[in-house]
Amino acid sequence: MPFLFLAVLCSVLVSVLLKRAARLGIDVAQAVTWNYAVAAVLCALLLRPALAPLRETGAPWPELLALAVALPAIFLVFARAVALSGIVRSDAAQRLSLLLSLAAAFALFGEALNGWKLGGLCVGIVALAGILARPAERGVAPWRRAWPWLLATCAGYACVDVLLKRIALSGTASMTALQASFVLAFAAMAALQAVRAWRGKTRLTVRSLFGGLLLGALNFANIFFYVRAHQALPHSPATVFATMNIGVVALGTLVGTVGFGEKTSAWNRIGLALAVVAIALVALGAR
Repeated sequence: MPFLFLAVLCSVLVSVLLKRAARLGIDVAQAVTWNYAVAAVLCALLLRPALAPLRETGAPWPELLALAVALPAIFLVFARAVALSGIVRSDAAQRLSLLLSLAAAFALFGEALNGWKLGGLCVGIVALAGILARPAERGVAPWRRAWPWLLATCAGYACVDVLLKRIALSGTASMTALQASFVLAFAAMAALQAVRAWRGKTRLTVRSLFGGLLLGALNFANIFFYVRAHQALPHSPATVFATMNIGVVALGTLVGTVGFGEKTSAWNRIGLALAVVAIALVALGAR
């Protein structure tokens, strides 16, 4: 359980850093770039994934390249969602991406459907609608700007899950895939930052560099502790899955409302409660 607590904590701290980025003078795109450099180095040092499968014929390079684009893209989308919608609803939308992943597993990968999973999917759809509803004490215009980013967050993380599933079906280990994708994502984002700087769109700053190093450490720690939790509880994957996702929703709600004074409507609160129920039902269906 300590590994799970640390994984949940690091996940929410990523959201906190993104929430504070503008006030701290951190360029999010630059921070995301350096984040993948840190993640690539830490993955190589701590998880030591085997790279030989990447040199074999039939290695899933189309999916790996797609993942290398999807990872930073969804990170930027999530950062925008946090800036516009706050931590509470953004973290919940991120975790509810499992519903779209579940639907994709049924449609694309032939995963067996049972009552628990179907119930979780149905409850989750209602939960997402509640989370996307206009929050309390906010105008219509800000809400209209915010909800597409929440929906894109949910869809984007589901796309990442689908890509990882396709890579796993090819026989490539997930850690190997992440190592390759981290390196490729850093290369692509570094090129993008060079172009932005050359065009005068941004100025590379030390503050953004250090923000990116911290973001990368927290982002990778979330992955690392989640992996360690599964290793510590090898016979309880559904418990680890449910605790991680429900924990992020719960802690994100606490931090957002208490730490940042984020306001939620009755529909938002109903949606958050139903999100917890949906995750629990999906976990029960996976047992």
